[in-house]
Amino acid sequence: MSWRLGVIGSPIAHSLSPQLHEAGLAIAGVAGTSTRIEVASGDLARVAALLADYDALSVTMPLKAQVVGLCDGLDEAAARVGAVNSLLVRDGRVEGANTDGLGFVDSLEGELGFRVEGRVVALWGAGGAARAIVDALAGAGARRVDVVGRTESSVRALTAAYDVVHEGVSGDEPADLVINTTPVSGRVVAAPVATKPAAVAVDITYEPRISPWLAQYEESGCRVVNGLAMLAYQAARQLSWWLEVPIDGATLLEAIR
Repeated sequence: MSWRLGVIGSPIAHSLSPQLHEAGLAIAGVAGTSTRIEVASGDLARVAALLADYDALSVTMPLKAQVVGLCDGLDEAAARVGAVNSLLVRDGRVEGANTDGLGFVDSLEGELGFRVEGRVVALWGAGGAARAIVDALAGAGARRVDVVGRTESSVRALTAAYDVVHEGVSGDEPADLVINTTPVSGRVVAAPVATKPAAVAVDITYEPRISPWLAQYEESGCRVVNGLAMLAYQAARQLSWWLEVPIDGATLLEAIR
């Protein structure tokens, strides 16, 4: 079998997923290709047509929540957060999964040896990426996750869904981990919150590689990581599921550095 893989979304020209997919195929020792496919928001007919031609697709913005209705089944993470970043066609069924959150947690441990259990987290944003990350943080045993978002209803949905999630940064205890999930456009670089020694700061964007938001935490002494690690580690989980072969996130990360 020669796998037909792709990544869908808009805009898509910048996506590094094809490099990750092809690196994963090489690790697994199987044939295949991966393609970037521009798909506009709401064009689910186009997605359905692609699923007739492709074996598996990565899903990026703005389609992650929209494609849920095309799936015959969802993994637990996708069902909880209402978003899918991975589609697999198998035995006539379309299966959906969300590997973003677990990939994020994997990247912290794999790249920095940082474990989430018992940690205090401050997170900016309450959109789809934030929901997946919060879900994984709660599942990994974070003690407290403070969320700052522009849309009050989205923040309240997170506080209602997870006991460890609170609205706003309390300031009662310095953070072990600070995360930015807001898009580059319209981003406000607020003064950094108090952090513990050896704290970690992650901006899930990767262009620029060190954003102004991330730079201020680097200057304050935090260990900093951009979004490339999360991208690679979520792809490792995605590819392991698709190909049924263990794929290592650290190895994939080397393919896009």
